[in-house]
Amino acid sequence: MPDELPVLDAVDQRVLGSLLEKQRTVPASYPLSVNALRTACNQSSSREPVVDYDESTVERAARSLKDRGLVRVVWAGAGQRTLKFHQTLDEVLELADDERALLTVLLLRGAQAPGELRTRTERLHPFADREAVEAVLQRLAARSLPLVAQLERRPGQQDHRWVHLLGPVDTGPAAGAAGAPVVDRESVLRDGPDARDRRVLASIAAVATPYAETFGDEIRRLPFERWLLDRVAVEVDEAPVVEVGCGPGQVTAWLAESGVAAQGVDLSPEMVAEARRLHPGLTFEVGDLRRLMRPAGAHGWGAVLAWYSLIYLAESELASAVAAVARPLAPGGLLVLAMHAGAGIKHADEWLEQEVDLDVVLHDPAAVRAAVAAAGLVDVEWYLRGPIAERGETTDRLYVLGRAPA
Repeated sequence: MPDELPVLDAVDQRVLGSLLEKQRTVPASYPLSVNALRTACNQSSSREPVVDYDESTVERAARSLKDRGLVRVVWAGAGQRTLKFHQTLDEVLELADDERALLTVLLLRGAQAPGELRTRTERLHPFADREAVEAVLQRLAARSLPLVAQLERRPGQQDHRWVHLLGPVDTGPAAGAAGAPVVDRESVLRDGPDARDRRVLASIAAVATPYAETFGDEIRRLPFERWLLDRVAVEVDEAPVVEVGCGPGQVTAWLAESGVAAQGVDLSPEMVAEARRLHPGLTFEVGDLRRLMRPAGAHGWGAVLAWYSLIYLAESELASAVAAVARPLAPGGLLVLAMHAGAGIKHADEWLEQEVDLDVVLHDPAAVRAAVAAAGLVDVEWYLRGPIAERGETTDRLYVLGRAPA
């Protein structure tokens, strides 16, 4: 261990974080050339804030880090060789794999809660649960030269956030400063994603029948939604379509009535049973949208609709879920997302006269659009619809469309 910790400015942090990340996620193209390192630093996904460094800024930082013993220069290729950079921060700080993963994400994304860190380190190191993340954070904080620190919990947050101690970190406005709202979309993961999934499934099972009776034909009463679904029906032509998180099947049925080869998938067996009861001529299966496969006999889905099925996910889970449902699209296929827009989480203990324990995440439209773009979709468009007062709604509704490259 060094006698003192290196002090890294914002560019240093981004360069080292990017090198640490790419060494694990794309080992075949590591070490990184200056151009590849610049691209890694300027990624629009998994980076906060998003930056636009030029090549000279990145190279200057990398060479400065080399002079401080935190980066090693590697010459690759024969003849006209290419200068590449390899980080040595993990060697200098003697980081174990789990410590390395957390420090990487803290360098790339600033202050984060344990639930966020667990989700965002999946490709770097598999943590069993948030308690495992907290144990490693405590270990890093207990070093003779602490590498991380816990921040004071801010109003509206259930979890403490953590920061690295290798240089200045923007932790956002101070609690209560200028009345800035504190948005916590991660508390649904307070006891891990598996426990969250169990709460959601138990709540959905409790309301499956009254939900089907109340909302089973709601599309007929929603003109904007009818317009959007009719547009999907025209665009997909004869290609197969799947609705993930289909509930009692009202969206799938509307598409089928328009002549679309539509089917539904839902993680709730009770909701699938209701869909089969209400629409016996259509196909509904129990399945997880995060493991969506291509349709049998086709290169991909003409459209995938996630109609209010991502509303229980934390913000940190959104990008991977969108990527999962976009992956099996056919070239030119449409992804259609519908969700509640806003800040924070709405909790329900009772719904449709049934006892539930349900948290609905209000997602930021910009974050949803960024997740769609990060999944490689193009021609992204979105619509924000105000609440329908006669139904007692209080939140805006967001609809985002993206197309798989042809």
